[in-house]
Amino acid sequence: MPAAPIDALLLVSFGGPEKPDDVVPFLENVTRGRGIPRERLAEVGQHYYLFGGRSPINDQCRALKKAIEDDFAAHDLDLPVYWGNRNWDPYLADALREMRDAGVRRAACLFTSAYASYSGCRQYRENLAAALEEVGPGAPELTRLPHYFDRPGFVEPFVDGTVAALEGLPEGSRIVFVTHSVPEAMNATSGPSGGRYVAEHLDAAGVAAAAANTANTANTANTANTANTANTANTANTVAERRGTPTAWDLVYCSRSGPPSQAWLEPDVNDHLEALAAQGVPGVAVVPVGFVSDHMEVLYDLDTEAKATADRLGLAFARVPTPGVDPRFVGTVRELVVERMAAERGEAAQSSRTGRLGPVWADCPAGCCPNARGHRPAVCGAD
Repeated sequence: MPAAPIDALLLVSFGGPEKPDDVVPFLENVTRGRGIPRERLAEVGQHYYLFGGRSPINDQCRALKKAIEDDFAAHDLDLPVYWGNRNWDPYLADALREMRDAGVRRAACLFTSAYASYSGCRQYRENLAAALEEVGPGAPELTRLPHYFDRPGFVEPFVDGTVAALEGLPEGSRIVFVTHSVPEAMNATSGPSGGRYVAEHLDAAGVAAAAANTANTANTANTANTANTANTANTANTVAERRGTPTAWDLVYCSRSGPPSQAWLEPDVNDHLEALAAQGVPGVAVVPVGFVSDHMEVLYDLDTEAKATADRLGLAFARVPTPGVDPRFVGTVRELVVERMAAERGEAAQSSRTGRLGPVWADCPAGCCPNARGHRPAVCGAD
């Protein structure tokens, strides 16, 4: 039987507390089954209390949902947008009930994670499977949109922000791309054949750094999409020309949460800043390339903790914004939906991509990003 048409978009996100009383219950949801004492959760919760006990992530999802709805309407795409979270209200099961009651038959899911990994994909798929089981008969069928780390609309906002940050930093400064650390074992099994989490980040960071180095500050809007073409080699007044040499870059990590005995991806951003300062680097443009929006890992781990480290070391520090509701990123969401709808009609769908990794899958192939703690049912994939 041919697949039913896609008649809704489901924005699938992590969720976060919205008031102080929510913080520990939220962290209990996140860590359920891991045996972490409540006292430890209260300690971690202090990060949230620094910001009034409210994570910005739900407000950012509300803003993204509204921006997508407006973009769909402006482009005559008659498709309702729903939103559900893994760990806090509105929960995924509530969103699926709302969709069922509205008559939605088949929905495309956009995960607010641009990269392949267990925590950034498979775990969402498991949570969706559990939510579908909770809702029961009549719940919509779900399919997943591809990861979008290689889409110009995701990369270009980082390029523009990096160029602007370098303008305000001393010569000899460095670009520091940052993403969420995960266990090394998780990276080793990410994607269909392993190592995909780091590979995708390196791909996106490499494109963004090349584009930033070849960007004309007066016109950077399309630079990321042409970063690997000959056209950018002749761009006048480039960052590299003004500084005498291309700005070097690194990929580092933040937000480690595992026990010391477990190997996680390194270096930590704070350790890396220490190393750069020891080398005489005068400043850093910190680019949160692993994040879609400025949520808690960005506000605390980078804007608070990493900036404090840089201040202590005398490093000039500029943090680049995430895509958030940048129109280019919002337009990318629409493009992903339209491409998937075309593919399901059996039509060839054109897409713009950056980098060198090639086309990205939608629903996941068998063995992709397995759960290290044992198999759990998942949707939007072969297993």
